[in-house]
Amino acid sequence: MKEKGKRIRTERLYYEDAHQRAFTARVVSCAPGKHGFDVVLDRTCFYPEGGGQAGDTGLLGGVRVTDTHERDGEVVHYCGSPLEVGAEVAGEIDWDARFERMQLHSGEHILSGLAHKHFGYENVGFHMGADFVTIDFNGMLDEAQLAMLEREANEAVWQDLPVEVTYPSPEELKTIPYRSKKELTGQVRIVTIPGYDICACCGTHVSRTGESGPIRIFSCVKFHDGVRLELLCGRRAYEYVGRLIAENRRNSALLSAKPAETSAAVQRTLDELAAQKLRAGQLETKLFARMAEALPKNGDALLFEEGLTPDGVRRLADAVMQGRAGRAAVFCGSDAGGYAYAIGQENGDLRALTRELNACLNGRGGGKPGFVQGNVRAKRAEIEAFWREKV
Repeated sequence: MKEKGKRIRTERLYYEDAHQRAFTARVVSCAPGKHGFDVVLDRTCFYPEGGGQAGDTGLLGGVRVTDTHERDGEVVHYCGSPLEVGAEVAGEIDWDARFERMQLHSGEHILSGLAHKHFGYENVGFHMGADFVTIDFNGMLDEAQLAMLEREANEAVWQDLPVEVTYPSPEELKTIPYRSKKELTGQVRIVTIPGYDICACCGTHVSRTGESGPIRIFSCVKFHDGVRLELLCGRRAYEYVGRLIAENRRNSALLSAKPAETSAAVQRTLDELAAQKLRAGQLETKLFARMAEALPKNGDALLFEEGLTPDGVRRLADAVMQGRAGRAAVFCGSDAGGYAYAIGQENGDLRALTRELNACLNGRGGGKPGFVQGNVRAKRAEIEAFWREKV
């Protein structure tokens, strides 16, 4: 239902004071929708999705608001139950979620403004995700440049600068060097962080940069013709860094290293592991050579072993086939989990045998004419029976 008379444009209280959490309003319309009931008010603190920022959630007349969107110039609240048209209702946004988005959005402006100022890059993509905020720039950034951007962004936070919102006239707008992803018409809202950024924006922001809290860049990857950054600001950055510190503290205990020296300890562990793998491989090669020497050189050979890696299966089959007139086959695994195999024959052609083996024993694999590898889902007795019959 909708009130009779001319259409009422929603008064957007979040533009007057982004920190306002509660308000009262009159229900202008309420109609069933895809997400429950679509409610329009004469005034609201609920920000509708837009500009890369999610719509607000909260309570309206005791009813849960699950999302907020703009439709045909009206702010539409998705409500779990209907509200009486004409009724006066109290509303309250989920402030923690809103404030996090304000911190993230203002932090993104600071960082985007710096990238534009220093490198002339444009922010061509912005999204507030569940895990990170992503910014896409149309140019490349190296580690030193990222560190510089992050440092200067946090200096803006430490200065606690005012975040200014203005609505310039069309003539005034022509004189302002503002950032924008597209051509704008109608009244343009400009968000300015003095010395750092001037940008056309419809989103909600903190009042001063100090509210944004720490700004941290966590990753940078190539994306199209530029880069994509993952970052967090404010409470989200504080909590995520806290989890990283706790994880590093656990790792430092496991490595018997100081928290600031875990990467060096990990590298030492990796180096030791690589040396042990090399030594184990050398010993395994000697063992395989002795196993091959103990086997008769004439005819075919079928071996079942346990505990070998796929590379170990390959190397043992290679050792057994050397100087052998027949075929050398090594299977490793179990009846329950299946077997990995490697089969080799000097100057032989195993392709037909491999196709038949895979067909009969539910296997997959292949390779060169004289050497093949794969896996079968069969029992040892079935493999042995196939070998007796076909080889």
